[in-house]
Amino acid sequence: IMLSVGYASGAVGITTAHELGHKKSAFERTLSKILLTSVSYGHFYIEHNRGHHVRVGTPEDAATARRDESVYAFLVRAVIGTYAHAWTLELARLKQFGYARFGWRNQMLWFTGLPLAIAIILGTGFGWPAAAYFFGQSVVAFTLLELVDYIEHYGLMRKRDTNGKLEAFGAAHAWDSSAWLTNGVLFNLQRHADHHMSPAKRYQSLASTTDSPQLPACYASMVFLALIPPL
Repeated sequence: IMLSVGYASGAVGITTAHELGHKKSAFERTLSKILLTSVSYGHFYIEHNRGHHVRVGTPEDAATARRDESVYAFLVRAVIGTYAHAWTLELARLKQFGYARFGWRNQMLWFTGLPLAIAIILGTGFGWPAAAYFFGQSVVAFTLLELVDYIEHYGLMRKRDTNGKLEAFGAAHAWDSSAWLTNGVLFNLQRHADHHMSPAKRYQSLASTTDSPQLPACYASMVFLALIPPL
């Protein structure tokens, strides 16, 4: 049950949260935060929008897999790196607006504390195995998220010119897949290049592009293939 719920929370819950988190509506962004908090990964809201989309395809981006990097090395770096960079981004935001570093406006305190509060409530009401179950499904969910991150930009790095200026993100910097079934289930997440070029575009309008490298199979297949590095 924990694996099944975690898989659903990751494949559908986080994918939905990702879609909502890019929207201008405060209501939709709040729903995104709630969904991410339910899998103990609320900091993704900060890091993905203000970190990954800015630094994608660079060595500084924890969510961009290097060529020949195993998925297991990537998972450790991505989970730790995205959390740490989310703190950096949030503290910079608080400083910019003159807010206290550890006041109620610090979103990272909420994203860190609320899952702990949920676990305590579950443990108190249903026994401590319920708290372990909550964190277990969270781990399954965000591991699936990072497995998808691994294949979305694997080995695709943006270049710098002689002056050190980074080239603009283009279709060649994200892997695409036109598999219709998984695109339907994942809200066109596999049309990933178009998403990065137009982050606010709603999923119904995302288009596949032949300018992107094409995955040999859909995300669902590639995730399991990635778990066996020699393949």
